[in-house]
Amino acid sequence: MTEVIAKRPPASTLTEQLRADLPSTVDSAVPAAFMPYQQRWVADQSDFKVAEKSRRTGLTWAEAGDDVLIAGADRAAGGMNVYYIGYNMDMAIEYIEACAMWARIFNQAAGQIEEGEELFEDGKEEKSIKTYTIRFASGFRIVALSSRPANLRGKQGVVVIDEAAFHGQLDELLKAAIALLMWGGKVRVISTHDGTDNPFNQLIEDIRAGKRSGSIHRITFEDACAEGLYERVCLRQGKAWSPETEEAWKAAIRKTYGDAATEELDVIPSTGSGTWLSGVLIEARMIDAPVLRYTCEPGFEKEPDTYRYGVIQQWLEREVAPLLAQLDPRLQSVMGEDFGRTGDQTVITPAQIQQDLTRRVPFMLELRNMPHRQQEQILFFVCDRLPNFAKGAVDARGNGSAVAEFLAQRYGYTRIELVMLTETWYREEMPPLKAAFQDGTVEVPRDKDVAADLRMVKLVNGVARVPDQRTTGKDGGQRHGDAAISVALMHFASRNLSAPIEFEAAPKNSRGFDNVRTDGMRMHATDDFSDLEAPEPKAW
Repeated sequence: MTEVIAKRPPASTLTEQLRADLPSTVDSAVPAAFMPYQQRWVADQSDFKVAEKSRRTGLTWAEAGDDVLIAGADRAAGGMNVYYIGYNMDMAIEYIEACAMWARIFNQAAGQIEEGEELFEDGKEEKSIKTYTIRFASGFRIVALSSRPANLRGKQGVVVIDEAAFHGQLDELLKAAIALLMWGGKVRVISTHDGTDNPFNQLIEDIRAGKRSGSIHRITFEDACAEGLYERVCLRQGKAWSPETEEAWKAAIRKTYGDAATEELDVIPSTGSGTWLSGVLIEARMIDAPVLRYTCEPGFEKEPDTYRYGVIQQWLEREVAPLLAQLDPRLQSVMGEDFGRTGDQTVITPAQIQQDLTRRVPFMLELRNMPHRQQEQILFFVCDRLPNFAKGAVDARGNGSAVAEFLAQRYGYTRIELVMLTETWYREEMPPLKAAFQDGTVEVPRDKDVAADLRMVKLVNGVARVPDQRTTGKDGGQRHGDAAISVALMHFASRNLSAPIEFEAAPKNSRGFDNVRTDGMRMHATDDFSDLEAPEPKAW
């Protein structure tokens, strides 16, 4: 009898068979369940995360899917209860129905939606709250509440606060919700804006300022459309998508919202008074420190290089060097520079970080009509003499890019930050500066023009920045909030320090120690450029 032994096909054959049985769906016309911005939200596992968003972008729908996976998991896998708090009953019903849909899709063992009431104590009284609940086989549940529960402190799990800007007492609700973080809970805050003075906007400003920890997601109507929102609408409604129909749809949506589109769709909170820093607050952070101003005469840039260099060097040695010599050699120093050439002026703001982390500006330099080469000269002079110079942030837009590049090449691109002053930069970096003024951790020279520049900062489309208008300074020249931007760049540099690195330079002579001059003669210890005295060249 001949025995036939079946042999296992080689691995390559099995792989080919699997590919045939399970064809790739990468190029499938069916899109992923979540759009990219929804994916980023769900993927962010921060304990405390906040979304400022446009209307009807489907973020709550995505949150419901994530919540089902959390409540459906057992405790060892991170499962826990989820409490959803909308500001009205319709929101609660819509959310819980989305959860039920996701439970069916994920094949989670869940019961039917339960409608009931939950009793809680409000002082000496007992009150009831309308609730909608889904219970899972894991033992956990998702509970949707139609109003704020006063007894949230007694619960544990994930808290989702939807359309937070429209809750009556958001501050108190956040206090109760954040207490859950101590025992492993999570807090998600989702909302469109309702004004700059709303607690929801203040929460976002505090996180951006570093006053509170948390993760921020910003989703505008345009962002959502760029990542497939209208295509998803077409898929759901069975319509054909085209760029033309999308533009028409977007225009119709914006027309529907009218003047409210800026806040409702563009995620820009409506402006109240527009005041960013009050005059009283600015003056409270001012100290006795000089502001040195230098204005070049017309035609100065046409003078010979040696003449221009000599004139400015003399001013630096006479006026600036004594101020630099007074700085504390034990403290770290930083610098911010806003560039100007013929219209606006350049403002240089050095500062030292005190033991209590206060950023103290010992002096400021204002340069008007200063040639590029002399701006480079002045910056080199100042930065060379700043004790423990850790970081500089300079305006690298337009004409300023050349001087900024010279500075980075001299001190290193990790120590000099080339900043493009975009709306995104202002949105992220101005709140920490405002917090520093409020907390008393920044001190600037007591000067009328500096104060006026800081007062020029307004909320423009919900972002703190200098509007497109000019003022006149003490010297009769044009100002455009230059000192305010320079101070903001200084503060940004102080929060993004680069650590100095100790090093010993390698010898210039490839044969050994640097004791052989280029002319072949032996160096001696008396030579300024000799780093080591050795009897003859030796290898390292």
